This record gives sequence, structure tokens and C-alpha cells, in this order.
Amino acid sequence: MIWANTAGAVDCRTVTHEDIPYTVCSVDPAEDLRLFLNDADARPFGHFTMMDRALADQGLTLAFAMNAGMYHNDRRPVGLYVENGQETTPLQTRASPGNFGLLPNGVFCIGDSGAQVIETRAFAARLPDCRFATQSGPMLVIDGALHPRFLVDASSRNIRNGVGVDATGRVHFAISDARVTFHQFGRLFRDVLATPQALYLDGSISRLHAPMMDRSDPGFAMGPIVGVVIPR
Repeated sequence: MIWANTAGAVDCRTVTHEDIPYTVCSVDPAEDLRLFLNDADARPFGHFTMMDRALADQGLTLAFAMNAGMYHNDRRPVGLYVENGQETTPLQTRASPGNFGLLPNGVFCIGDSGAQVIETRAFAARLPDCRFATQSGPMLVIDGALHPRFLVDASSRNIRNGVGVDATGRVHFAISDARVTFHQFGRLFRDVLATPQALYLDGSISRLHAPMMDRSDPGFAMGPIVGVVIPR
């Protein structure tokens, strides 16, 4: 089944791949896709409801939102973060413990010509102009191939969310509705969503706001959040 918001900015659907259920929300590159972190008082939004309240004062609302990258305890992004053209945390290129530092990792960049997922070292070499950008890791799909460190028989399973961009420029956000391995999640982006580049956003805190589905996942306060904004 496919749900679309009334403005047609986002369509969400349930997808079952290899007996695993997912929710996939797809966004046209022409839509108003943004990243959010702090409110007007420099306090992290943390929750979808807080963002929507702030947007309501501008006559706007969220058509869709999802957590968008890893963060420290004070909600500061772990890697590169750019909002409205302003960089607040720098690009991290070194390997480090945990999922973020499982190289290659990558950057989700939203610019005037659309959105793209770029492997971190390629990003550092090109330095594309991003109006919004968030760094996370690991990459799920790199030039059509799964991350080389993913194991078919891995035992680590979690609720996971990520983003990929297909050959037409359409942006696909996915969240697993059951616990999955990295290899399984990567196969969704490679084999079903046909995204040659895809990026893992996070795991246990993964949440989706999809009003057209009457879904807005509660939970702990988040750091970076990605969302599509439409007139209220």
C-alpha cells in the first residue's frame, strides 16, 4: 500500500524484502527537503513535535521526517553538519570505533541541484556545495556494491534507518520494521530501491514521522533530523 501526503511531496509505502518488513518514504528532489538541529534559542529540537510547533509559527508543517545522523550526548552531530549553508561541525575522515567510523562512511548532501549521497573521502576531494549536509556511517551501498565489511552471516541485528538516491535523483528514506543486519539493509537499497549510493543514518534510535500513515514514532531526544516542509 502507498500513502501520499495531500501536497504530493512525499509518498510512503510498506515493502517486504526477503521476508523483512520496511517502511520506505520517497521524496522528489524538487521538494523542500531540509535538515534541522536547533531551535531559535539554540536548543536541540530533539523531537518531531517540537519541530512541527516551530514550523507552525511560519505557516508550515512537516510532511515527513526521520532522524538523520549520529550525535553526542548533548545532541551535537558526530561528523559534518551543515544547515542553511552554515557548517557547525567539521568533516571527519579518520576511522574510529563504532558504526560511524566503519570506513567508508559518507555524507548526505542537499544542494540547489538536488540531493546526493557521497562517500566521505570523495566528498573531501570534491567539496560540493551543500545547503544542508549530515555525515554518518557506514555507507550501505557504494557505486552499486555493498560495504566491503558487511557479512552475510552477521549476528548483529537492529532497527535501522538510512537514505539513498536513485539514478533519477529521487531520494529514498527507509526504516526497518524488524531487526536487520547491515547486509540485509544494504540489499534493500541495492536490490529494491536501486540506489547506487546509500548511507546508514542510525540504529536503535531510528524513528519515522509520516503523518499520512498516522505514524510518528516516540522515543529519546534526537540530534540531526531530516524533513520535508510544506505549507500548513
